[in-house]
Amino acid sequence: MSQSIIKKKSFDFAVRVTNLCRIVRTNDKEYVITSQLLRSGTSIGANVREALNGLSKRDFVFKLTLAQKECDETRYWLELMKASNYVSQREYEELHDEATELLRIIRSIILTVKSQENRTEN
Repeated sequence: MSQSIIKKKSFDFAVRVTNLCRIVRTNDKEYVITSQLLRSGTSIGANVREALNGLSKRDFVFKLTLAQKECDETRYWLELMKASNYVSQREYEELHDEATELLRIIRSIILTVKSQENRTEN
């Protein structure tokens, strides 16, 4: 998968998370969970961008590993938002599915780069 695809998908996801948090804050006056969701959901794309500008493959993998962790944390906050009835089932499923897709893509890129590194070392 092209690096520009992960860059675009992570940015688009950050926009959706930002919009969701704005709506929940306006309608429900909920700030604690939305702050966490906003931080982790936007951090995915920021770490992807940093990875793409990494100084080495090691730096690239490190930053993508951070993006992977933030992505999984985002899924947690989305699950909590759903369990707390701040989002509908449909909103939850759409964003959770997107986060899961991002997580799979990021993991795939990390594994590919590590596999390439192992082949060049042998």
